[in-house]
Amino acid sequence: FSPSEISEEKREKLDNYNWKLGSMDGEMHYFSETQGEVAIVNLWATWCPPCIAEMPSFQKLYRDYGDKVNFYFVSSEELTDVIPYMRKKGYTFPVFQPLSVPPKKFESGSLPTTYVISRSGAIVVNKKGSANWNDDSFRELLDELLKEQL
Repeated sequence: FSPSEISEEKREKLDNYNWKLGSMDGEMHYFSETQGEVAIVNLWATWCPPCIAEMPSFQKLYRDYGDKVNFYFVSSEELTDVIPYMRKKGYTFPVFQPLSVPPKKFESGSLPTTYVISRSGAIVVNKKGSANWNDDSFRELLDELLKEQL
């Protein structure tokens, strides 16, 4: 299934970009660096069947949009679980561990949960559960978001 876009009048604004994340290579990253840019935040785990199901579509999307969109695949698992999983599957998208509490609007009780954030900070997609992130309609949405001027 393709993820659904939230209608413009129902979109919430991300009002807090304060979130520290650690990359798989041990570098510290600040989610605030993505403010003013299009971002995809995916909360996932290696043991989560719906997460596993949607990862191939994310890899294809990342291959084409990785230089245009900020991707944040966030897992609370130990790197000793995540790194071998990524290598085994051949995934190249960036994975992070949360080092601080996420913004309130990113709190979710289910995995996977994916948020798509516009340049203006609007939450355009808030998808709980698995989706096909590499279909034409989602790519069209990303293309439209990338055209947005602040």
